[in-house]
Amino acid sequence: MNETMNPLDLTVNQLKRAAAIKEQIQVLSKELRAILGAPVDTRPARKKNRTMSTATKKQIAAAQKARWANLRRAKSATRSVKPATKAKKKKISSATKAKLSAKLKSYWAAKKAGKK
Repeated sequence: MNETMNPLDLTVNQLKRAAAIKEQIQVLSKELRAILGAPVDTRPARKKNRTMSTATKKQIAAAQKARWANLRRAKSATRSVKPATKAKKKKISSATKAKLSAKLKSYWAAKKAGKK
């Protein structure tokens, strides 16, 4: 019988009783610590903020600048001397534009007529 009880299945009286028992346990553990001479405060010690020295910061900055310089140098070596030319846009003649416009107008007119 190793079943654990779901806290959502507890009644209000059971929850109140559990809270009271928990408080008693806390009081007794404080008394026990006082008897044994252990510190009463159970909170974990605060972490100290680590600070970096200025010399270390300068070393890190110099190393990062060197990395970026190497990266830029590698990129410039791989680039071609002349950039590739862009593809020219095709121009449509005014006659072709007129044909396309007429086709689209007839298409949408037919669409509208079909909906009515």
